[in-house]
Amino acid sequence: MPTVDVNGTTVHYEDDGPIEAPALVFSPSMFFDGRMFAAQAEAFSDRYRVIRYDLRGQGQSGRHPREELDMDTQAEDAAELIEALGIAPCTFVGNSMGGFIGLRLAARRPDLVSSVLVMGTSADVEEAAEQMDGLAEVFAAHGMEPVIDPVLDFMMGDTTLTDPSRADVLAGARELLLTRTPEYADSVWQIAHRRPILDELPKITVPLTVVAGTEDHTYPPPKSEQIVALVPHARYVVMERTGHVHALENPDAVNAVLEEHLAAVG
Repeated sequence: MPTVDVNGTTVHYEDDGPIEAPALVFSPSMFFDGRMFAAQAEAFSDRYRVIRYDLRGQGQSGRHPREELDMDTQAEDAAELIEALGIAPCTFVGNSMGGFIGLRLAARRPDLVSSVLVMGTSADVEEAAEQMDGLAEVFAAHGMEPVIDPVLDFMMGDTTLTDPSRADVLAGARELLLTRTPEYADSVWQIAHRRPILDELPKITVPLTVVAGTEDHTYPPPKSEQIVALVPHARYVVMERTGHVHALENPDAVNAVLEEHLAAVG
């Protein structure tokens, strides 16, 4: 269980593949951890160094009070992780909350990232802040059980919620979410009240791929289109039958998009 101390926290990460190979860094969605990218580690670790890490306050990384879980701090954690592991410039892949971080790195630290791929994310204010605040309040007081169904609706697309062929994906997500303890509500609050970075997007010069899921209930395609409109060179991909947690719901499609991204950026 490798860990590294960066930016005043301890980050847990998984490290697969040849140590001298170009690095891919994977940053997960809220509530999840590096395990959500297991299919990507399996597909790419034969020729890339694959780093999957847990966000501050989540998974096996360090716990912190609410005021230390903001997105700018999370982005600095990622920057210092890349520096500490000596893997710059890397390709950074972020899903949802990991996408918040990826966009910040692309705009602020192009010295650390050779390219960025984000999925199911937003650069805008949180439109569902009031709903998320209510969810976080119940979660903080009573745990995940009373809010598991609305959380799954946030996270999973209609296909994953209803198609028997994805029953294992849905069951696995439910099982993992039910292990999440009430302090995770502080990270939910920070997502709900994060600062928008639309004004920073035109600064992005590194190659950027933005992926939207047609069934994303949290950040539907218009949120991705908003990013692409402000980064003219960005590549836009719409992923069918996919909700908010792309890497779990549609891993083969994610692998294909990442292969195309890596081929395009050389």
